[in-house]
Amino acid sequence: QVKLVDSGGGLVHPGGSLSLSCEATGNIVRIRTMGWYRQAPGKQRELVALITGEGATEYADFVKGRFTVSRDDAKNAVYLQMNELTPEDTALYKCYADRITDAYYEDEFDFWGQGTQVTVSS
Repeated sequence: QVKLVDSGGGLVHPGGSLSLSCEATGNIVRIRTMGWYRQAPGKQRELVALITGEGATEYADFVKGRFTVSRDDAKNAVYLQMNELTPEDTALYKCYADRITDAYYEDEFDFWGQGTQVTVSS
């Protein structure tokens, strides 16, 4: 069974950095688009960054060059390097994959990690 396992969150001071990781487990042949969303308490979930299988990236405006999304297809993994963090970045960050092809060449859609908490506070 395919699932996403994300990790790397924690508590960091304003201006600090964190690196998030997400690995898709299971018998996987291919993952199309992967990325990260976040949800702060009392707010709607919002896109942070996406990266396609071809390496094209999309970022939310609030990233402003502070975050970098990358992937390692050999590990079925996606990463998010976050720099210059502010208290407004505090949220539960969740890994996302839109389409995963398994070893039977069957496609499944819309996978989410369990989430990893990022807290930015002095």
